[in-house]
Amino acid sequence: MLDKKIADLINTQVNKELYSAYLYLDFANYYEDEGLDGFAHWYEIQAQEERDHAMMMRKYLLDNGVRVTFEAIEKPDKEYKCHTCPLQAGLEHEQYVTSLITAIYKEAANQSDYKTMQFLDWFIKEQVEEEKNADDLLKKMKLFGGDSKGLYMLNQELASRVYTPAAALSD
Repeated sequence: MLDKKIADLINTQVNKELYSAYLYLDFANYYEDEGLDGFAHWYEIQAQEERDHAMMMRKYLLDNGVRVTFEAIEKPDKEYKCHTCPLQAGLEHEQYVTSLITAIYKEAANQSDYKTMQFLDWFIKEQVEEEKNADDLLKKMKLFGGDSKGLYMLNQELASRVYTPAAALSD
């Protein structure tokens, strides 16, 4: 059985991951409206990954005898004034998610909950990748997005992204 504080932190994170999916779908909506279907596609896949993360945490709680509580998911409330704005917001959001997962890990370490620490190791590594991808995309947009041909090529590159379920889902 998980410690209540750790269980509550993970349950909260389940809801945060679902919010992340909403946020990325909001980005996808913005890019669809702007005619950038590749960017929209990239964020649709990103939303699927966030839902996967929520499901992995949900399963961990259930496997440890903890009832999962779903909260109302906030509506994304940002207005985007430029093509770079969602990308910047995405990077900041990933950094925020990293801080949340790190806080759960710290609590697990404080309680010598090695099982939860091991479970969270995957998410710690995933957040390194998530932040890097968000940062790389923002850098590419700053480099090439001001040129219509560059923006077109970047949009095409993002349209080719293929969804791959997390390996941890098959465990």
